[in-house]
This record gives sequence, C-alpha cells and structure tokens, in this order.
Amino acid sequence: MPKAREAAIFGEIVRGVRKEHAWTQEDLAERAGLTTTYIGQVERGDKVPSLTVVLKLALALEVLPSQILETFGFAVMREMFQ
Repeated sequence: MPKAREAAIFGEIVRGVRKEHAWTQEDLAERAGLTTTYIGQVERGDKVPSLTVVLKLALALEVLPSQILETFGFAVMREMFQ
C-alpha cells in the first residue's frame, strides 16, 4: 500500500525535531509513552497517528502541536486533497 503523503511529511518533521534534540527513537518513545516500533513507523510514514499521538509527540518533543503541523499550509493541503 502506498504511503499517504501527509503521513510521510509528518514523519519527516517528527524525525527532524527528534534529531535536533539528538535523541534516538528509543528516547522519543520513552518520553512519549509509545513503542520504538511505532515511532519508527510514524517517522517512515507507515502510520498515520491519531490526534492523541500527535499531542503526545508534541509534548515529548517539547514543541506545540501547531509547530509540527505548520508544514501543512493551505496550499499544501489543497494540493493533497483536491
């Protein structure tokens, strides 16, 4: 099954912020209360996280949820869904 473009973009953002902290996937998983396997799936764009997971990741990454989602501006959303 092809990856959803929005999941791939979200995963890249999570990976980038995680690496800015110099954390491993294990570090992020522990901080967010998620499994390392799930973090890897999110970062690869294999999983589309629920709102609850987005909030857990934002808290763990020490950023606002809006900062994680700001890449999805109106033009990007229009291109993806219209």
